Amino acid sequence: MTKEVFIKDVMVKPATIAKSAKITEALDKMLDEGIDPLIAVNNNSVVGTVSRKAIAEKLGSKQNSSIVPAAIHVASVVEEEFTSVYPDENVNILVPLLQQYKLVVVYDSDHKLIGQVSRGNLLKKYQPEGSLDAAIEKAVTIEAEERVVHLRRRMLDDNITRFIVSEHDQYTGIVTETDVAIALRKFRESVGDNHQDRQIRNLLVKDIMSAPLLSVERTTKVSDVVDLMLKKNISSVPVMDKGKLAGMVTRSSLVNAL
Repeated sequence: MTKEVFIKDVMVKPATIAKSAKITEALDKMLDEGIDPLIAVNNNSVVGTVSRKAIAEKLGSKQNSSIVPAAIHVASVVEEEFTSVYPDENVNILVPLLQQYKLVVVYDSDHKLIGQVSRGNLLKKYQPEGSLDAAIEKAVTIEAEERVVHLRRRMLDDNITRFIVSEHDQYTGIVTETDVAIALRKFRESVGDNHQDRQIRNLLVKDIMSAPLLSVERTTKVSDVVDLMLKKNISSVPVMDKGKLAGMVTRSSLVNAL
């Protein structure tokens, strides 16, 4: 008989950030600990989550261009929609929840925050059966010489979280919400308010992308792909098939394939 697995068997210590903290603190913590999103708290109560995507959007907003990143509070980027579970519930309820949310909050019977479960935590325990094909989704590409302002617009308008970067008919890197958040923070901190509008238009995708491109073959085992993503602390990896881009595997697509 298979032993029943509970949420307490897969949950980890909650990664929190105070609502009153600055977004630079939140971004540093996410990058240092390899976490996205963080749980935002106020007086020990959960008020929502804060993600790299939300920080990138905030830093890219024109109305905030005169404010240095270190002066912007987490409260301004908190996403109030989140879901919660209890530690003694069956782990199977996590699958549909993590298909919708990046993170599930775990409360005890007194509604005290005691843990969290991410897609990565679940994938350490459960992985899709069969070939990688079930977890491959469409990959979106962008030219290395494209302007970052256009990249941001496509991310916002089409709800795209990552692009494979193409240069001279070769795939040379990847650019994600994380790359955008880091780049915009550096830009805001180093360029004066009077010059930002003009200089940000000179920022190209190749200037902020992560390179070289890490990819897997379509024939790679699912377990090997999961191990790679967890080891490298990445949320996605492009899939190649005989030298051509076949698509992308993400933590989200792997959970959807369960």
